[in-house]
Amino acid sequence: MSETSTSGKDFIRTIVERDVATGKNGGRVVTRFPPEPNGYLHIGHAKSICLNFGIAKEYGGRCHLRFDDTNPAAEDTEYVESIQEDIRWLGFDWGEHQYYASDYYELLYKYAVALIKKGKAFVCDLDAEQLREFRGTLKEAGRDSPSRERTVEDNLDLFIRMRAGEFAAGTRTLRAKIDMASPKIVMRDPVLYRIQFSHHHRTGDSWCIYPMYDFAHCLSDSIENITHSLCTLEFADNKALYDWVLQELETPRHPQQIEFGRLDLTYTVMSKRVLRRLVSEEHVESWDDPRMPTVSGMRRRGFPADAIRKFCTEVGLARHHATVQIEQLETAVRDELNRTAPRVMAVLDPLRVVIENYPEDVTDELDAVNNPEDPSAGTRKVPFSRELFIERDDFMEDPPRKFFRLAPGREVRLRYAYFITCTDVIKDENTGQILELRCTYDPATRGGDAADGRKVKATLHWVSARDAIEAEVRLYDRLFITPTPMKAPEGKDFIANLNPDSLEIRSGCMVEPSLASAAPGDRFQFERLGYFCVDPDSPEDALILNRTVTLRDTWARIQAKNS
Repeated sequence: MSETSTSGKDFIRTIVERDVATGKNGGRVVTRFPPEPNGYLHIGHAKSICLNFGIAKEYGGRCHLRFDDTNPAAEDTEYVESIQEDIRWLGFDWGEHQYYASDYYELLYKYAVALIKKGKAFVCDLDAEQLREFRGTLKEAGRDSPSRERTVEDNLDLFIRMRAGEFAAGTRTLRAKIDMASPKIVMRDPVLYRIQFSHHHRTGDSWCIYPMYDFAHCLSDSIENITHSLCTLEFADNKALYDWVLQELETPRHPQQIEFGRLDLTYTVMSKRVLRRLVSEEHVESWDDPRMPTVSGMRRRGFPADAIRKFCTEVGLARHHATVQIEQLETAVRDELNRTAPRVMAVLDPLRVVIENYPEDVTDELDAVNNPEDPSAGTRKVPFSRELFIERDDFMEDPPRKFFRLAPGREVRLRYAYFITCTDVIKDENTGQILELRCTYDPATRGGDAADGRKVKATLHWVSARDAIEAEVRLYDRLFITPTPMKAPEGKDFIANLNPDSLEIRSGCMVEPSLASAAPGDRFQFERLGYFCVDPDSPEDALILNRTVTLRDTWARIQAKNS
């Protein structure tokens, strides 16, 4: 649940509004979205994007896009480009204010030198394992490094030689000199620079020492004159280091760090490390696989940007972590598509129907509503002919009592068309499989209603066999079988929780001919089936459709149950 003030605003907007009213920072509001370009953005990042860009817009400020590119071994221009695309797709733009931490490498180096000269940083000879050993635990204080009391001159000399590439990776670091007994482990002489011989996607091989995120981040905020540095709660302890660096360096600008609860979703993982493993081990097709919680995956699946923004607003902001049920996201998507997606008819498991009393050489044009939620969407013509396709599970030869769809001798309505009655069932002589149904129609029921007022209990969707377009349909389900994927069975990891039925590919599906002009990314409601999107990778000579979400609104039932 979000935390709101008496004015109805969340706690962050209350702080920002107060700062603007009191003239703090000269009344300016400058936020930033600072992704590391080491993976694709996920739905949790979308919440941060909406917050940072949204607040800047609401209070007449600006939001910077800054890539915190301080770990060249994991970063790539592919990730930079995907992040830019995702933010623009979500409806936000940074204008001329795109920056990189690497823009400031020379200045950050000078800041590190200033700390050394102040006696607040030293070059340490401990390796990674020794650093962990000396750091201590939550219950035990850490121990001083044997290198801690080096002279300023020795530290300056060693740091210059680190930059010059004289030492191997992992042999030396630059550490802040704070307090190895601090209750906050992050303050126990944290590493500020490490040696890393990796090619950087922007600076090439000009650097072999790289600043740590905590050092580069706060200084980048200060350099860019950020007023409100908004971050998730896992950075709460890091705030002490954020403030320490800026205070010790006496920077002219000291942004305010404010923490909020991150977004967690049931049936979903929110770690780029975990998502990267899903991709690298080929449990999914790619970062933009429609089963992934990445922004690009959701876009490919057919989630509208408006729905994601609405969802991020509805879950609100809190000072603590909370897990949101994925049904709430699905409902936001469903609500938006119900309002905007045109209706069409498609049959995913076709069963042929022959209407024996309908002329063989005639095709009728029937009026169908494009979207009952939007009268301005108008109507379209759908062809009707002697041979149709219906869903195979809309027919049962020996139906149970509460099955109201088509059966021998039973009359049903065809959407926008006529009443039909099943008169015969044609089967394969060897297998017994139903091959087609023979039916008759009532011409007096054109449009789907009987002139004599008789009623039927079922309305079926259909497509004309003569005019149908064949398509491949990909039925996506949740990637994990449990609401808490990272809680794996004993002795196993989260991979054991993957849903083996998260994707079903159906070929030979039949859709109405209006989809002949469908473009990649177009969204539709398949009547009675759910919402679908044309896959961006559909070849020119084929139609591939991804199921975005079903018609069933589970979240509404959950809310009703809890009310």
